[in-house]
Amino acid sequence: MKRNIVIAAVTAAALIGGGTATALATSGEDDPGKASGQADVRSSSSDDGDDTADDRDDAADDADADDRDDAARAASAKVTAADALAAALKKTPGTAVSADLDGGDDGERAAWEVDVLSGDGTWHSVRIDPASGKVLGSQTDDEDDTDEVRAALKGTSVDAAEAVRAASGHGTVTSVELDEDGHHGDGKTAWEVETRASGKAEQDWRVDPRTGEVTADRSHDSHSDDSRSDDSDDADDSGSDDD
Repeated sequence: MKRNIVIAAVTAAALIGGGTATALATSGEDDPGKASGQADVRSSSSDDGDDTADDRDDAADDADADDRDDAARAASAKVTAADALAAALKKTPGTAVSADLDGGDDGERAAWEVDVLSGDGTWHSVRIDPASGKVLGSQTDDEDDTDEVRAALKGTSVDAAEAVRAASGHGTVTSVELDEDGHHGDGKTAWEVETRASGKAEQDWRVDPRTGEVTADRSHDSHSDDSRSDDSDDADDSGSDDD
């Protein structure tokens, strides 16, 4: 009733003045503009939440694809990580600090990539054929953590190859790397070893460089959980409206 009175009054004023009038009739509880704005905010928030979920799904799909690639490379490799380390050290004497089975996709040839720290402080990256054990190539690298690596290795009795053999009971080793900073930066040096077993996801292990003791590495799991938690919080924040 109130809206009709307002429209009639405005129309009469326009007719009397001979001009053109434009009126927007509203009531205290009927605000189309406000309702539309609220709907837009809710729709935008919902879209943001969907995008976040899609991003998580895409990341999970990419991780699964990488895992399948790693599993295929590990299954097809005739040369073990320990063999690759031995071949690299024969080519370039020194201390093997890491070995990783890499490549085999995007046209790149699969190979073991072994990092060796020589006695004079030079870093070498040696590529080993995973089928034959032959050296495919070698190049020098520039690293800025030479002193830290040497300090971490001081007094240790378990080298990279022995760490590989210690963890191989859990599956095929696809990589080994010296962690000179320790678990979450606790300062305890360890060999980080990744393994693949039939029908299982990639597993991470820590090998004590003094005793050879093998323990499960849960740091990757906790980081993954933190990441999922952060994504969930972002999605919740994007979907909330300030009153």
